[in-house]
Amino acid sequence: MRPSEDSYLHKGMRKTLIEEIGRKGISNLRVLEAIQAVPRHFFLDSAFTKRAYEDRAVPIGEGQTISQPYTVAYQSELLDPRPYEKVLEIGTGSAYQACILASMGAQVFTIERQKSLYDSNRKFDFLKTFPGIKFFYGDGFKGLPTYAPFDKVIVTAAAPHVPQDLIDQLRTGGVLVIPVDEGALQRMMRLTKLEDGSFTEERFDLFSFVPMLQGKNME
Repeated sequence: MRPSEDSYLHKGMRKTLIEEIGRKGISNLRVLEAIQAVPRHFFLDSAFTKRAYEDRAVPIGEGQTISQPYTVAYQSELLDPRPYEKVLEIGTGSAYQACILASMGAQVFTIERQKSLYDSNRKFDFLKTFPGIKFFYGDGFKGLPTYAPFDKVIVTAAAPHVPQDLIDQLRTGGVLVIPVDEGALQRMMRLTKLEDGSFTEERFDLFSFVPMLQGKNME
């Protein structure tokens, strides 16, 4: 059962968490404010309330995790969504990352390939407080061409390569943040689309994500 109470104790644990990820290098105040605003323990079973504010990933079922808070903050800082920008997220998972982006003012279009996770999120009452998030069940490699172009795209799983469809769905000048496989770990990358359809590439730190898989899982 998911908890629904956000007490002073929870807010205090979030403040401590923010201080920890700040020491690790996250400096964007809008990112830190969003993490303070979104109760991470709401996204986990009540048995994991204490673990919710430790800086580590926690399993959420279907072989997926709610990402480490530092990782969420890191990707959010690289993406730097501005108010009213259209952001495509590949890999809804628990929907925590989507809520962080929405708290920063983005209009979020998020895709989940696991039907059970998608259905669970549709029943998650807290997410109804974020009208700026639209949920889709589908194949993240294909994106959402009907809703393109997007100002920014974020991938929250280990991609074997940069999907061309996601580049195609970016506006000129748009940004894609994606972890790309380099064996056991993934290199966080930020790509900026140029007018001719090509892109510039920036390479950042190594992370560990669950794999980005093609197709849809009906189970």
